[in-house]
Amino acid sequence: MVRLTIALSETPSRSAPELLDALRFLSVSTRVEPGCMACSAWIDPDIVYYVEDWVSEADMRRRVRSDRFTSLLAIVESARDPCVRFDFVTVTRGLDYIAEVRNDVVK
Repeated sequence: MVRLTIALSETPSRSAPELLDALRFLSVSTRVEPGCMACSAWIDPDIVYYVEDWVSEADMRRRVRSDRFTSLLAIVESARDPCVRFDFVTVTRGLDYIAEVRNDVVK
C-alpha cells in the first residue's frame, strides 16, 4: 500500500475552506480510479489535509503521471508551505500480530 498525505495552509488568495472544496472536488474522480482504496480531505483546524491510499506503488506511479494529478499539484502549489509525503507500507497485519505479541513469553 502507498499513502499520499498532503497538508496545506491557507494563503491570502485561497482560504482553507476554498482549498478544501477544491480537494474534495478532485477526490470524487480519484476514488473511482483503479487501485485507489480511499481518498479524503478535511480541515483540522486551520490546516487542510488530503489523503490518498493506493493498493500498490505501480498504482501510485500511474496516478502521479496522470493529468488529474497535475490538477492536484496546482492546488498544492497555491498553498503556503505545502507538506507532501508518500508512505510505503510493506506489511500489514491484524489480530495475528496481537496474538503473536501477547503469546510471546519472555523467559
